[in-house]
Amino acid sequence: MEIKTIGETAGLVWNFLRSNGESSLSALEKGVKAPKSTVSMAVGWLAREGKIEVKDEKRTVRIFLRDA
Repeated sequence: MEIKTIGETAGLVWNFLRSNGESSLSALEKGVKAPKSTVSMAVGWLAREGKIEVKDEKRTVRIFLRDA
């Protein structure tokens, strides 16, 4: 997979979260219409940059924008 694809998906994830708020990984997959593996890499990218936070609660992953 190309880094460009992951970066583009990270942009889609960011915009989805801005529009829809906190979300599960499965909702992100559906919302950005991308495969789970690509969305997971995009989420990791954004988390590494400190732009989002990931909570793992009771087997449900919740992803949200970090407070600035």
